[in-house]
Amino acid sequence: MANLVRKSFDNPDDSVTPDKTSVATLEFGSVKANRITLQPGWMWSECIKPHVGGESCQAGHLGTCIQGTMRVTHDDGTEMIVKAGDAYSISPGHDGEIISDEPFIGYEFNNQGKSFAVWDS
Repeated sequence: MANLVRKSFDNPDDSVTPDKTSVATLEFGSVKANRITLQPGWMWSECIKPHVGGESCQAGHLGTCIQGTMRVTHDDGTEMIVKAGDAYSISPGHDGEIISDEPFIGYEFNNQGKSFAVWDS
C-alpha cells in the first residue's frame, strides 16, 4: 500500500515566533520540514540567542531560499551569502543576518528530530 502524505505550512504541526522570526514545522515521522521567515534586520545573535544561549547557532541547516538574502558568518570567520534560488548547507557554529529589504523565506529539512532550533517556552 502506498504511503502518500500531504501537509500545508498554513496549518503546521508546530510553530514558533521569536522576535522577527516565524517558523512553521511539519512532521513526517522522524523527518521535519520547516518554513522559515526572517524579517529584515534579523540576526541570530539578537533574535534567537536570548532564547537558546551560546555564542553561536549550534544547529545545522540544510535548505533552500526562495526570497531575501542572508549573510552567514561561521565561527572561523568564513562568510557566505544565501539568496533566492540558492540551496544551502550550514554547519553548527555560525551567526546569520538578513541583509535584504525583504523577508528571507527558506525551507529546511532534517531527520534529527529538531525544528529550526531548540526553543525555551
